[in-house]
Amino acid sequence: MSPYMFLAIAIVAEVIATCSLKLSIGFTKILPSTFVVLGYGCSFYALSQSLKSLQVGFTYPVWCGVGIILVALIGVLFMGERVDWPGVAGMSLIIAGVVVMSVYSKMGGAA
Repeated sequence: MSPYMFLAIAIVAEVIATCSLKLSIGFTKILPSTFVVLGYGCSFYALSQSLKSLQVGFTYPVWCGVGIILVALIGVLFMGERVDWPGVAGMSLIIAGVVVMSVYSKMGGAA
């Protein structure tokens, strides 16, 4: 499987785990708590597989940055959270950083 596919799986699993963390209400709800543990386990496994071929200096910022944006969007769309202009500006900078690293940097290549 492609290291980029592993990275995508790691991001999706981390987003599911993080959103479930909020829904677990401090690990008092069993189903969301289970998703937290399984999601982070899956995420770290997939991230470790992507790091077999990709540089950590590229992989980790992409994993974090895309995860931050997706969790923030899910919070706004499904959890009634609000984002203000400084939040939008910060997320825009994260997106710009991920795009610059992905498109223009040689860090995205094989390790």
